[in-house]
Amino acid sequence: MNQMRPVWAEISRLRLLANWKLLCAAAPAGSELVAVLKANAYGHGALLCGPVLAAAGVRWFGVTCVEEGIALRRECPDARILVMSGFWEGEAEALIEHRLTPQVWEGFHFELLQKAAQGHAVAVHLEIDTGMSRQGVRSTENLKKLLARYGGGSPVKIEGVMTHFSAPEVLEPETVREQVDRLDAALEVLRRQGIRPDYIHGGNSATVLAAQHREALAALAGRYGARLMLRPGIALYGYPPRFVPVTTHPPFTPVLAWKTRIVSLREIEAGAPVGYNMTFRAERPLRLALIPVGYADGLNRLLSNRGQALVRGKKVRIAGRVSMDQTILDVTDVPGVTIGDEVALIGEQSSERITAFDLADATGTIPYEVTCAISARVPRLLVD
Repeated sequence: MNQMRPVWAEISRLRLLANWKLLCAAAPAGSELVAVLKANAYGHGALLCGPVLAAAGVRWFGVTCVEEGIALRRECPDARILVMSGFWEGEAEALIEHRLTPQVWEGFHFELLQKAAQGHAVAVHLEIDTGMSRQGVRSTENLKKLLARYGGGSPVKIEGVMTHFSAPEVLEPETVREQVDRLDAALEVLRRQGIRPDYIHGGNSATVLAAQHREALAALAGRYGARLMLRPGIALYGYPPRFVPVTTHPPFTPVLAWKTRIVSLREIEAGAPVGYNMTFRAERPLRLALIPVGYADGLNRLLSNRGQALVRGKKVRIAGRVSMDQTILDVTDVPGVTIGDEVALIGEQSSERITAFDLADATGTIPYEVTCAISARVPRLLVD
């Protein structure tokens, strides 16, 4: 710690495991959960989080791409790894070599895998587009054409069939019901072709935690004799959908704390400008603290003059523009502040806390983007 720039993120092993247990408790009995580690575990560090979860018995992980899957395979040699955003030409061989399981929906996915498989069976999860217009086979007619072309003796074996809900976190039961019905229609096409998947899955953290969503999927899986699979992501890191009551006991808790230290202090007089373009002027004499964090570290520039941090257990405001590598805090009303004091950008001090929800609300985004945006130059440290 003393040899690095004083900016770091702490990843709590105990909180990660506690959140996982809450998700498992919410899931229907007998279902399989995929711990989603895509985008470097939503910025938390997949190679830190993966082994912790694998040691706790997690069997399935979800990643974005082949590169993420290969990196995770080195740390989790026995896990099943679902590659959730497809693959490209030249990657099929690596998928097979590293025992990765791809989501597929394009004809060329099947073609590339057939060439690379050399006659050996390759398990895939077929994605059905039921309303996102993003990934997946778009219609039952397209599905029939795909199966006619790549069915029969193909080494590509459909182990799972899945979709993704477009708005599960806003609890729109009609929308979810329509998507489940479209998935049902696709499964019926597969059944008529003699294809019976081991897994049927859909949704995300919201689907696990919203009873009407998970029950609809569970009923569908049961009708086709498949095991229900669910894919929680952001709740694993402590940010469940906001329809989950804050009084839930035990609560989900943020896994990541983003910290820095005060590296300089100064006094300014009333009227003095602060930061680029003089967007802040002191209305009274102020004491300012400098922290070595800026938008290059992932601290959103929209937090200029509106964001907060924690210093000595008190919330303090950002004064002026967030710059590339530095940000200024107004610590006038916090007694005893000294150079070297720890600052929490996300985290807890005394009875105060700042979460990724708070940063998201201040910048008009979602907590996913807040944690994913913390740059690679901020080291992640595994703590209890």
